[in-house]
Amino acid sequence: MIYDMNRREFLKTAAAATAGALVSGDGFAQGARRRAMINGRRVTVVDVHAHTFVPEVWDLVKDTPLAASARNNLTGAIALGPGTAARLQYMDKEGIDYQAINVNAWGYSADRALARDLVQLQNEKIAAAVAQHPDRFVGMAALALQHPDLAADQLDYAVKKLGLRGGAIGGSVEGQELSDRKFDPFWAKASELGVLLFMHPQQAAGTTANPRLNGKGGLGNRIGNPLETTVFLSHLIFEGVFDRFPGLRICGAHAGGYLPSYSGRSDAGCAQANGDDCRALKKKPSEYFKKEIVIDTMIFHEEGLRHLVAEVGVGQMVYGTDYPYEWPVGIDFILNAPFLSNADKEAMLGGNAMKMLRITS
Repeated sequence: MIYDMNRREFLKTAAAATAGALVSGDGFAQGARRRAMINGRRVTVVDVHAHTFVPEVWDLVKDTPLAASARNNLTGAIALGPGTAARLQYMDKEGIDYQAINVNAWGYSADRALARDLVQLQNEKIAAAVAQHPDRFVGMAALALQHPDLAADQLDYAVKKLGLRGGAIGGSVEGQELSDRKFDPFWAKASELGVLLFMHPQQAAGTTANPRLNGKGGLGNRIGNPLETTVFLSHLIFEGVFDRFPGLRICGAHAGGYLPSYSGRSDAGCAQANGDDCRALKKKPSEYFKKEIVIDTMIFHEEGLRHLVAEVGVGQMVYGTDYPYEWPVGIDFILNAPFLSNADKEAMLGGNAMKMLRITS
């Protein structure tokens, strides 16, 4: 399964989105477009955590083991093309001006030939959707990270030829950590291009697929997804990936997992006599949240948001919704936060993302 919900929840969400924009608590009538305002001034809202799926991939994967992963994402609100009307209705209702549309990593088991064709098709379709709605979408490239040299070429082509603004990656590749030196060619290209990479968890042993998370509560999602982000970012820090490639900018989904809130433990461990793993690092682990690591705003509680601002700073935070899945993270979560200045709210809702994704209008 590619995304965060089971089949029944997905269909419920897709149906709700397809039904169109209803009258909201703000008094917006069906079909109206909400405009975010701060102190009477219009501001731009950018959603960096916005999933999509390219249904045309079916012909490539229908006779492969990837068919099971693709099957449940070919229709509904998530589907690029068929779901575009529902997507735009949702954006209008929620006051979102741009979505940075991305396909969550799902094809890392593909051989080189299939991976090449699969990524090419997805990126071309994403670019076409952006061309059709340039005032609403920017695109994030799909990438075949299981073949790092190929992924580097794919990112280069997507940015330079297709006009995509970054890439979407998972937290590991078929059990292999992305901090492995095998992936250096990809990190080198991403650093050279200086584009944002959006990291989102997918099924992974030990985190989202840990058998201890079985049972009630959907723990593979609610605990496992943030845990996967935490492990991924920690490996990149301690294995020196950010130090080797200082141009990297990675947005960790789900508020960066647990790491921003507990990075002090990593700092404290490095200060201990047995902190040999840290001696080669150029700075304390928490300091990578000042430049290299960006996080989205999916933290849900006001106090959680205040804490993240204190830990990483407003400049390292971008707005995200996890579209098309229903979470209580609308723009009012930011607009009504009493501890944020108007400038902070504008930066978090869209200003930071506009710079990182090179949105000029």
